[in-house]
Amino acid sequence: MGDRLSVVAVDWSGRRRGERRAIWCGAARDGALVRLEDGRTRGEVAEHLVALADTDRDLVVGLDFSFSLPAWFLRARGYRTVDDLWRAAAAEGDDWCSCREPPFWGLPGTCRSDLRATEAAVAPVGGIRPKSTFQVSGAGSVGAGSIRGFPVLARLRAAGFAIWPFDDATPPVALEVWPRLLTGPVVKTSTDARARHVDGLDAHIPAHLRARAIASDDAFDAAVSAVVMARHTGALRSLTRRDDEVTRLEGAVWVPPDQANAVSSRPTDSATRPPTSSATADESTW
Repeated sequence: MGDRLSVVAVDWSGRRRGERRAIWCGAARDGALVRLEDGRTRGEVAEHLVALADTDRDLVVGLDFSFSLPAWFLRARGYRTVDDLWRAAAAEGDDWCSCREPPFWGLPGTCRSDLRATEAAVAPVGGIRPKSTFQVSGAGSVGAGSIRGFPVLARLRAAGFAIWPFDDATPPVALEVWPRLLTGPVVKTSTDARARHVDGLDAHIPAHLRARAIASDDAFDAAVSAVVMARHTGALRSLTRRDDEVTRLEGAVWVPPDQANAVSSRPTDSATRPPTSSATADESTW
């Protein structure tokens, strides 16, 4: 079997409209970027990944959204496993994304940081840190994409995918990536900066895929994430399930071995407790 894996990195989107233009899938194998494409809805991406795994079981998929919410939220809602959360999101996700009740937020003038332990442990990259998955709207929000991604994880698991860190990373497997850890502090809004970064990658990238990769930050994230993941196939194969209580509920961002110093060895305890401000302290309301 060796370390030859097919890698797909998905730059995700929680948009209600225009998701076909915003979601990009990059694929890499044997040191080369082999595909980079958009045009699918979230549901179609899920079915595409299932179809890929049907033909190539040696598949690793990196998904650019949070795989869970802070552990205190799951406990407060009575979700014993992350699967319970994913099922609830399929039924209640649109309400969560509407900001109708805390802890989900995104209204003007609202600013909170309710992070999972894995997010709190990641050092800033170019001054940028992971954002709270409870933020479901506003600039840079990641919540809606994650909530609308939870049912996709349930679909993949039902199709036979392992979901790391809840399972051993036996292919086919999906894991959570934060593209900033894979791209570094590049200015993604600059076409020139994207081009310089892509040209500096130690990978074969055909001209037509290079043109796509530098045309937008979404395509760029998918392409670079796929190439970087493909450098670490041995490390990806060696990932095992995490059994500590917090990670079993919250999940974890995959960190490339050469970025291990970007993550603290012991996440802060505050990441695993509900916020304590007067506006959000009543855990029973969640």
